[in-house]
Amino acid sequence: MRDYRYYQSAFAGIPMPFAFVDLDLLEENAQQIRLQSNGKQIRIASKSIRSVAILKHLLQLDECFTGIMCYSGPEVLHLCAQDLDQLLVGYPIWEKSWLMAIASEVKNGRMITLMIDSPSHVDHVEQIAKQAGVRLPVCIDADMSSDVWGFHFGVWRSSIRSLEGALDVVRRVGASDHLYLDGIMGYEAQIAGVGDRYPHQFLKNTVVRLLKQHSVKEVAERRAMLVGAIKDLGIAPRFVNGGGTGSLHLTGREEAVTEVTAGSGFYSPALFDYYQDFRFHPAAGFALEIVRQPTANIYTCAGGGYIASGSPGKDRLPIPYLPEKIKLLPNEGAGEVQTPIRYRGTENLSLGDPIFFRHAKAGELCERFSRLYCVSGGKVVREVNTYRGDGLCSL
Repeated sequence: MRDYRYYQSAFAGIPMPFAFVDLDLLEENAQQIRLQSNGKQIRIASKSIRSVAILKHLLQLDECFTGIMCYSGPEVLHLCAQDLDQLLVGYPIWEKSWLMAIASEVKNGRMITLMIDSPSHVDHVEQIAKQAGVRLPVCIDADMSSDVWGFHFGVWRSSIRSLEGALDVVRRVGASDHLYLDGIMGYEAQIAGVGDRYPHQFLKNTVVRLLKQHSVKEVAERRAMLVGAIKDLGIAPRFVNGGGTGSLHLTGREEAVTEVTAGSGFYSPALFDYYQDFRFHPAAGFALEIVRQPTANIYTCAGGGYIASGSPGKDRLPIPYLPEKIKLLPNEGAGEVQTPIRYRGTENLSLGDPIFFRHAKAGELCERFSRLYCVSGGKVVREVNTYRGDGLCSL
């Protein structure tokens, strides 16, 4: 557990605001992720990292970390330029210029797998592949949400919502001279991405846990059935991808799954405090400078309104992390140009001192900063660029 003075000392003299990664805690989180994956290969979700240097650092930690799940066409091309390979695009791409550029990378030997979930995707990507004169690998994304008593538990993601619907897309791929089925993916967002340990919400937590228990079994059965049916067609995809940080310990048990995806667990943002089954170390954050002191126990920081995406709520706000016993003011929250906080601890805070925060989500922190200060052993050991620092602005 880090205390306020550990980071205050490590970052002394660095102008605020700034973002940072604690490499020691990052590596401890990576070790825990490896243990939770039940021996599966782990694909790193880049949208939760958003720094080429940190991605490369993670990939070098252990041979279980293999490949990257990307989120956009420009990002794929950026990672290719940084000599990264084994890229799975987690979301369909429609823009022809990006697809043509990716097809060119594949033609030159890069392993990039495109995501599809409809016959329209098949036709579109096939046209690009034919035009580029290359055979493109694709992955089908099957819907893994659950319908429980008429309630849709999950996210609206893939249009493949039945076994026959999946096989129809697979057959279309199999009949193509320009595509081949490289992988199968199913992301159980309702398990991996939903907290079940929110304070003062006993009823909601209980319902979510019951829904998760139901969904875990259903997802495993549907995924095994899908993989088996595709193999019965005489098609053997290279990988079957599932899970996320929030479901590693469950998805990793499935025999049909060959690899799991993890991203947020490496940084462990604030939203990951609300899960019952695991706990990671807060390995990334940002610092704001105290510039005002309106009253004895209220300090006002410059900037800080880094609100996370998703359904609006208090859990999307960044949270003051260190020093301990520090809170946002409920009527102001985190503001565009200033963030007041209430402090009831024992540190003697002064103007110019840092307040350390955690973002609610992982990679979105890097959209606010051009670089990350990497701390290890109580001192800054290197500075690395975020995607923003590289000049990449994509999604």
